[in-house]
Amino acid sequence: MSFPVTMSNDFKVEVATTNNRGSTPEEVAQRCVNKIVGISENAPPAIRDQAREYRDAVEKTVALYMRQAIQSDRTTVYNAIKDAGQLELAEYIRKM
Repeated sequence: MSFPVTMSNDFKVEVATTNNRGSTPEEVAQRCVNKIVGISENAPPAIRDQAREYRDAVEKTVALYMRQAIQSDRTTVYNAIKDAGQLELAEYIRKM
């Protein structure tokens, strides 16, 4: 069985780096929303402005839910470490 292969000129690779830390929820949300919401520079100005406002609102919503997911995961990790008898380490995780 063979599959046709097509190449597109739209292929892009983007790299985001940080220095001595991981990405913040806001940074990840921005990359996420830029993949989801495309805004044409050729669109009429009113539509382009509305699309930018929508993208900004979606970015804030994604970041909010990412922060909630991170907090929930830290609670899970805290409880697992505490249950393993490592209360001092668990408290360190909780305070992050």
